[in-house]
Amino acid sequence: MVRHGAHLVRGAHVTASAAGGRDQGAQEAGYEPDPRRWRALWVTLVAGFMSLLDVSIVVVALPSVQRGLHASPAQVQWVVSGYALAFALALVTAGRLGDALDRRRIFLLALSGFVLFSAACGAAPNITLLVVARLAQGLAAGFMAPQNSALIQQMFRGAERGRAFGFFGATVGISSAVGPLAGGVILALASGAGGWRWLFYVNVPIGILAVLLGRRLLPRTRPSGRQHVDLPGVLLLGLGVLALMYPLVQAGAGGIGRLWWLFPAGAAILGAFAWWQRRLVTRGIQPLLDPRLFTTVRGYAVGAGVGTLYFVGFSGVWLVFALFYQEGLGFSPLRSGLAVTPFALGSAVAAAVAGRLVDRLGRVLTVGGLVAVIVGLGGTALLLRLAPLDIAPWVAAPAMFLGGVGSGCVISPNITMTLRDVPVHMAGAAGGALQTGQRLGAAVGTAALPGLFYLVLGDGDYRGALVTALGAGLVGMAASLALATSDWKHDRRMRQAHAKCPDDVANSPIHARQN
Repeated sequence: MVRHGAHLVRGAHVTASAAGGRDQGAQEAGYEPDPRRWRALWVTLVAGFMSLLDVSIVVVALPSVQRGLHASPAQVQWVVSGYALAFALALVTAGRLGDALDRRRIFLLALSGFVLFSAACGAAPNITLLVVARLAQGLAAGFMAPQNSALIQQMFRGAERGRAFGFFGATVGISSAVGPLAGGVILALASGAGGWRWLFYVNVPIGILAVLLGRRLLPRTRPSGRQHVDLPGVLLLGLGVLALMYPLVQAGAGGIGRLWWLFPAGAAILGAFAWWQRRLVTRGIQPLLDPRLFTTVRGYAVGAGVGTLYFVGFSGVWLVFALFYQEGLGFSPLRSGLAVTPFALGSAVAAAVAGRLVDRLGRVLTVGGLVAVIVGLGGTALLLRLAPLDIAPWVAAPAMFLGGVGSGCVISPNITMTLRDVPVHMAGAAGGALQTGQRLGAAVGTAALPGLFYLVLGDGDYRGALVTALGAGLVGMAASLALATSDWKHDRRMRQAHAKCPDDVANSPIHARQN
């Protein structure tokens, strides 16, 4: 058993100091900057980009996969949903194992497995083996993902940590937006019935190089004391997430109607998981996911909520655009991907800049980004509804770019503000929980938005279907905006109170909020 109450209090104290404008991160006890840290960061970002890209890159190839392997629509849908499900199930457990054992070892083993299973996906002779390989690939990606954010916590301090998380957030946002374009380019270059296989084979050489570089550059983790892995917590969390996600990944086959009872069952199981985690904390045993992350670590609970709600709207948008352009306008996968490229470009530019501004601007940067992405995507929907179809993608490009700029100011800063004050010994589990929320949000969005699209499309109105589905996505983003705005206003009130009574606020337990 390991008692971590003192560690968490120490982490909260450092956070409070940062909130008062004193950057003490670089002076944390025992921290010595690794001269290889920036090169190591790029290794983790490349691996993370591959794993997140594989969530969306395959979408444009599903018709080719279905024809090539003589699969049914329900079977081929598991090529996408099976990966997403396995990915989400592994995240928190993988993060905790990285905290307890060695993040470098877990990362390299998971990356090696991802490369191996990518090759298995490309070589699959039938749909059954392809789905099995995709499940294994998603599991490997889920074990790899939380190590990325945890290694940033471990390798960087102070302002450098904010910049590193800025790059990480940019990777998350761009990988989601650029997936359809990357898939379209690969399919255009790899013509023929088996061209879709190169969507998986392309991971192999890049992944092997990342493994070799990671062995040289990534730092080892040396946990102190005896480590405890909460196996009952692993089981409860896994069952709860599975119960919530399974009906969503089966939505195309009527899963929500048939399996609706899994939603309350999943909520009850997650309630039992939360009770068990609190019980372990009161007994002085380290849980799988320490509930004090949500109550004492500045910005974590709000950031997790903002990210989850945003991904409800953000993730499903790309499927809707692919359906509109390819089925409604007859675009090729490549042309469909090019039509959404302005969003990816805007996101890439804004995320790089936002990573440097987040320490100065804080939550207001997220609020402004959410406003921009809502205006941009709302304007895109309106323009695609009204403009002549032959020029509609060109007319909508500026609005799409604005939406991308907004998204770059949401994902990257939010990840930074959510994770930068998490104590290092909890970094893996915290990153896994954050990404689990994002995966759950993405599962809701990718099930609901295409479902609405097809519901309205019953009479062949592709434009009406697009506007309805995008409008539903904007509702999720608006909910995220409401939460972020509330948090920003709260922080502003705290700063004003601090200006009037600095001693009283400095001694307050909520002084550690985002400034």
